Amino acid sequence: MTRHLLTIDDLSGPDILAVLDMAERVELPQILRGKGVALLFEKPSSRTRHSVEMATVQLGGHPVVDTGELDRRESIEDLTRTLVGYHFVLAARVFEHHKVQRMAAVSGDRPVLNMLSDHEHPLQGLADLMTLRQEFGDLRGRRLVWLGEFNNVARSLAGGAKLLGAELTACCPEGFGPSDTDDVRSVERPQDAVEGADCLVTDTWYSMGWEAEANERRPVFRPYQVTSDLMSRANPSAIFLHCLPAHRGEEATDDVLDGAQSRIFRQAHNRMHTARAVLAFLMGIR
Repeated sequence: MTRHLLTIDDLSGPDILAVLDMAERVELPQILRGKGVALLFEKPSSRTRHSVEMATVQLGGHPVVDTGELDRRESIEDLTRTLVGYHFVLAARVFEHHKVQRMAAVSGDRPVLNMLSDHEHPLQGLADLMTLRQEFGDLRGRRLVWLGEFNNVARSLAGGAKLLGAELTACCPEGFGPSDTDDVRSVERPQDAVEGADCLVTDTWYSMGWEAEANERRPVFRPYQVTSDLMSRANPSAIFLHCLPAHRGEEATDDVLDGAQSRIFRQAHNRMHTARAVLAFLMGIR
């Protein structure tokens, strides 16, 4: 059966561990030698493009990047049925999650990889889990705290953490927290949420394409800014994660982003390693 990665729940706990184990390997079989990987970008990204392109090359494949709005010149279904004749993996970074779902529904035996949608960001979640495992080893019993809007990145990290025995607590402004279906514990005050935490995680207060909301959101999200004082309330060994790009001085202060507890650039580099492992996993390597 064809494996897709549209949400983190497409993987089991053992699947995630297998991916993370492969991500640590310097070399993997050239499973994509002579094969194409379609990289469709509705929404641009430096980290995603560079990491997945290089991951494809490291597996011997040829990445082909296409940009532009899907479902405009032709239907997603028609485009997908065309691309499977050229490529062995289809990867897409989209605004609406239904677009990757529709691709997977008609891709036949070609895996579809969600490089980001409004619902989830499984590639980022895996890179975060890799960074956490490099730091702490076994993640069972570890406590993560998400500060800010509970978004696609938070959802993937929460789901992956749960599968590995860790717990993510959400600390979000009213109206920006997890839904009932997310099954995530919430704590209202940041100072209470981070007590005893092993990792503090945040993201921008407004996503790409939503810059018009910045002035309205800043005062709402300011109490959830990650500062050195907030970090000091977590465990002494706690680390800080941010998927980047960061709006410095907003969701986190410079002394946190650049501080000794920050792992943001290792986290960014792990995007390539986990992308390489995911591509191999979807192609059947274990």
